[in-house]
Amino acid sequence: MSTVIGVAGTVASVLAAALAGWFSLRGSRAAARISTAPVAKQVDLTILQETTTRLDAECKELRQDLARVRGLLWSLSRWALRLRDQVADRDGIPEPPPADVDEYYRTGV
Repeated sequence: MSTVIGVAGTVASVLAAALAGWFSLRGSRAAARISTAPVAKQVDLTILQETTTRLDAECKELRQDLARVRGLLWSLSRWALRLRDQVADRDGIPEPPPADVDEYYRTGV
């Protein structure tokens, strides 16, 4: 009977060691996940900040382009009105376009 108890004790020891190893492995993995979470959030924050900075720069550039297009449109409309008045009065040759309109006609920019 003592042999059976010895074998049972050995089996129980092996099972307890395996179970302890399994819990230890689970705990190590959980600890690793917990310790990497702040680092991952910091990386996400850095990416978000860089994206925001890039988008701010692009927005500023687009606003400058919009202001230039509005100025060009205003010049075109004033020039077209003057041409209309000249044709209506039959004064002869229309006056040349403003410098920015002429540059736009030449370069497309």
